Amino acid sequence: MLVMKFGGTSVGDAMRFASVSQIIRDARDKDERVVVVVSAMSGVTNGLIKAARAAAEGDEASYRRIGEELLAHHRDTCEALIAHEGERRDVCWFIEDRLRDLERFCRSLTVLRELTVRGQDAVSSLGEKLSAYILAAHLCTQGTRAQAVDATELVVTDDNFGAANPLMKKTRERVQKGLLPLLERGTVPVLTGYIGATAEGVTTTLGRGGSDYTAAIVGTCLDAEEVWIWTDVDGILTADPSIVSEAHPLRELSYVEAAELAYFGADVLHPKTIKPLEERGIPLRILNSFNPTDPGTLIVKKPQKTPRSVQAIISTKGLSLIGVAGNGDVWTPEVAARALSRLAREGVDVLMFTQSFSERQLNLLVRQGDMDHGLKALRREFQGELKRGAIAQLDIQYPVATISVVGGPGEDGLSIVPKTFAALGKHRTKVISIAQASLEYNVSFVVLEDQVDSTVCLIHEELGLGNSSAPQV
Repeated sequence: MLVMKFGGTSVGDAMRFASVSQIIRDARDKDERVVVVVSAMSGVTNGLIKAARAAAEGDEASYRRIGEELLAHHRDTCEALIAHEGERRDVCWFIEDRLRDLERFCRSLTVLRELTVRGQDAVSSLGEKLSAYILAAHLCTQGTRAQAVDATELVVTDDNFGAANPLMKKTRERVQKGLLPLLERGTVPVLTGYIGATAEGVTTTLGRGGSDYTAAIVGTCLDAEEVWIWTDVDGILTADPSIVSEAHPLRELSYVEAAELAYFGADVLHPKTIKPLEERGIPLRILNSFNPTDPGTLIVKKPQKTPRSVQAIISTKGLSLIGVAGNGDVWTPEVAARALSRLAREGVDVLMFTQSFSERQLNLLVRQGDMDHGLKALRREFQGELKRGAIAQLDIQYPVATISVVGGPGEDGLSIVPKTFAALGKHRTKVISIAQASLEYNVSFVVLEDQVDSTVCLIHEELGLGNSSAPQV
């Protein structure tokens, strides 16, 4: 049995849906039992959250405009993929019904003027439901029996909204009961990624990028032979190939190595994906849906090859830094606790934070899409301190980016950390914030976005990662 997950860029438009359909049919020719997990179309989840936040602020025009754009995008995709008029009409009706759900929810938010994390989960779950339904319908038109399956019926979680944890015993029972009969009938289940539900049926999400995690959960519950994560690059690479032309795939990794790279921001893999697969010894492959013949990256307990120390550079753009500046002697750890707690309640992910007691400064790294919402939330949280002058200001620095260098010592035995800082000094990169592990196996820092590309290229060269003669792992 094979579990295949397709990310948002893999189903970004009608052409990509058609390519994914072909990949599924090719895989099914080799293995009759294939389970598919699909993300929302690229950009859709961000649009849904943006609509909900606009509604909570009373901006009816914005949420209606976003809803209309999402409707047109999905309807155009459906019309390009499904030729039969009756089948196309049924899918378009489903799309319209789900986006009417969005409009009804947004109308209630304009009255409540508050968007909770639970409410955000309910809204952001709609994208996967749309893409799963479209993909299943398209597979059927291509002669492959397929059925869209809502993961809220299968993946049972706790009530930690925004980053729910699966209750594996109950989930295993439901997954086997819900999916095995479909597989026995020769049907391909097309499962919504990213989402689940509490035992009481309240919709939850597994965290941004959580469709990878869904695939791992389902693969574990079904004791799959392998889990394949289809993305838009040739596996896990030494650096972003759009930045470093000499970046190359890491062909085999251990579970431990892959988990560390994912934890520090490798976009091709959700950090929680590895653990359930490792416990069952299920191999994981990272593959490129735009280049399906490439072997990608294989992740197993013990790679067959004896690699040199794995080293990679992970860069993330599109970020903003929110600064909380104290005033006087009133700065305490409680400031950071309140800021982090408030942002968590507002559904804003803090990707990294640093605190300086001497300078009475807290820096919070968030996605640019969360910047305005996060800043407004902090102003509400600290409105009393801002009036009294206990907090001098809340400000924003953007666009910024993170660079994380991950790996053990090189062949010369030296840690990556001094080499990385030497490269930064040579390049005269302005480092805004730093986070370093005590074991010197990784270091992360925030820089201005316009310095990312040149800095990553230089570090890649200084660490010797571009050496084509170096052994590939």
